[in-house]
Parts: sequence; C-alpha cells; structure tokens
Amino acid sequence: MTPERLQQLRATYREGLLDDVLPFWSCHGVDREHGGFTMALDRDGRRVDTDKGMWQQGRFTWLLGELFNTVEPRDEWLDLCKHGIDFIEKHGFDPADGRMWFHVTRDGRPIRKRRYRFTESFAAIAYGEYAKATGESWAADKAATLFKRFVDHNLDPQGVEPKFTDTRPSKAIGFPMITIVTSQELRDSIDLPEAETWIERSIAAIRDDFCKPDLRVVMEQVAPDGSIIDHFDGRTLNPGHAIEAAWFIMHEGARRKDDALIRLGCDMLDWMWERGWDERFGGILYFTDLHGGPVQEYWHDMKFWWPHNEALIATLYAHDLTGDDKYAAWHDQLSTWCLEHFADHEHGEWFGYLRRDGAVSSTLKGNLWKGPFHLPRQQLVCWRLVERMLARSDLPADVT
Repeated sequence: MTPERLQQLRATYREGLLDDVLPFWSCHGVDREHGGFTMALDRDGRRVDTDKGMWQQGRFTWLLGELFNTVEPRDEWLDLCKHGIDFIEKHGFDPADGRMWFHVTRDGRPIRKRRYRFTESFAAIAYGEYAKATGESWAADKAATLFKRFVDHNLDPQGVEPKFTDTRPSKAIGFPMITIVTSQELRDSIDLPEAETWIERSIAAIRDDFCKPDLRVVMEQVAPDGSIIDHFDGRTLNPGHAIEAAWFIMHEGARRKDDALIRLGCDMLDWMWERGWDERFGGILYFTDLHGGPVQEYWHDMKFWWPHNEALIATLYAHDLTGDDKYAAWHDQLSTWCLEHFADHEHGEWFGYLRRDGAVSSTLKGNLWKGPFHLPRQQLVCWRLVERMLARSDLPADVT
C-alpha cells in the first residue's frame, strides 16, 4: 500500500471509531436509569427493545477499558467501563451455580442461560481491562476465575442438558478460537499465567483437526478425531469464523516472530476467502458447503456485518506481515463494498444484516448478538496496523 493510501485508511479507521461508532453507542446505548447498556437500537438510535444480552455487556465494557488502556486515558471511557462492570457484577451471575446469564431484562432480572460459557469469556476480558485500568486486584482475580470457568465448562459441561445425543459426536472451532483470543487479551491485561499454554493448545487443535490443506478448507465442525462428518452440519462452512481465527493466529505469529504461525493464518485466510467471497454480488457469504452443494440454513447467502469486520482485519494483517499486494487488494475491495452497503452514512454505525445483493434486510443496529464489538474492534486493530505500516514508511504515526 502506498503511504497516501495508508493515511486515508488511518483517517477512515480512527475517525470511524472515535467520531462515529463510539459516539453512537455512548449517546444511545448507555442506560443511566438501570445500569449497563441497551443494544436493541434502530438505525437512528431509537430503543426498540429493553432486554439486555450479557455478551454485549461484557464486550462493550471490554472495548471501553481497551480504549482507556491503549489509546488515551479518558475519564469518560473509564466511567463507562465501570458502569458496565457494575451491571455485570450485580446482574450477570446466577447465585445458585455461579454461571452467567445470557439474557436479562432491562433492570437485570434473568431470562435465560445458554448451554455454553461464552458469556464468561467476554466478561473475563472486560474484568481484565478494568483491572488494568484501575489496579483493582479483585477484578484481575475475577477475570482469571471467569476464564477458568469458561475453559472448564467447555471441556466438561456440568449441570446442563446436552443439545444432541451421543449418536454423532462432534466438536466446533468456536471453543479453540475464542480460547486463543481470550488468552491473548488476558495475557496483555492481567498477565494470565496459563495464557501461553492455552494459546498453543488451541492453535494446535485448529491446525490439526479443523484445517484440511488437501481440501483448502477450515472446517466449522468435525468429529472428535478431526475427521469430516459427511452430513449437512459437518459440511457447512462459516468463512467469517475461520477468517477470524486466522487473524488471531497471525497476531500470535507476529508476536512470537513465528513464520509458521503467520503462514498458517494466511493459508486459512486464502482458503476461506476463496470459499466465502461472493463473485456475483460481492461481500462474504455467511455459510457455504464443503463440496459446493446446497446449505440447509435459509440465511446462508446473507451478508452479516461481523465476518466482514474480521476479514478486514485479516487481510490487512496478512498484507502487513507478508507484503503481498494480493491482500492489500482484497482489503480495499472489501472496504469499498462495506462502506457502500453496511455503513449508515446518515445516522452512523453499520447495519448488521444485508440480503445477498447488499440491500438492507433489517435496520437494527444492535440486538442480543450485535453491539459495539466486532466493528469497533476492527477499526481499532486496523488503525493500529496502519500506524505500524506508516511508521515503517517514515511517515508520522499517532498511536502505538
């Protein structure tokens, strides 16, 4: 990328984060009456539902702490981070078993849990950033405890009814990939002692069981021994998920100066870009089939916001680490498509759900699944990567 293009991207990502996305949520999503954050907002910020998802409480709280710790120590960010922590502390946990709720009312009364403990992983990184920002040791201890609960439960679920019988056992890529990024975050925020072990273990699981170099694919779900399950669920691929895991691995490779990890991440990106990019309409398809056949999920050809965020990070990371102009071209192609279709240039933020041709399917800016996480994280990570590339080109950089 030319220095001029890098300067354009710096402005796009920095201003998009600080002047568009963050103000949208700080203005419309903060619940001053009951605490926490309300995510079910229409395109103009109007609240359309008052329930709160705990995933998004943890994710937005993490973002606010991350910004305070790594961009600028603004009091408003720390105050909002504490606002999120207070709500999670008060309403996030079932006192009967310590597990976290997934879905609560506006004032924090529980509605449901899920079988999985991904809520704990997002809360863990939130507590980690709060601990780093404040020096509060109890918050660091809580982050470590929640991480342990997350991995223990995913390895040996207790107190929950399984979703499936044991007739066709399987495992999904979600657990190892979220373990990687959660460990990376807690390594940075609280110096989690076991972070390196969990990162290495999880990368090995993805490489050995989910990556199939002979087929140029990253599987979403496999049998316990890593073999392919030749049924609908086993053949269904999620390109965005695999590309997200790819940049987690690239990040680790860059930190360790490990060319093999960087190459693994780039291979995963290559394979799943080929399988996910929609040659007809542009953008990344949500699900595809291993053999190019039909997919049973009816939303398979929709364009969701988050795979595009993850692919923007992955393509920029790959270009930064390899210098390959192919990745720069993919990044620019994807960035242009996203700004034309996802970005709401009138009210700010991004729409979350598009039809295959890029038309808006829903005007919602948030719900139990979408909130201020994938998009602002992408803007922050891409901003940092651009700064790193600008620093190498001897042009001014303004963030580390």
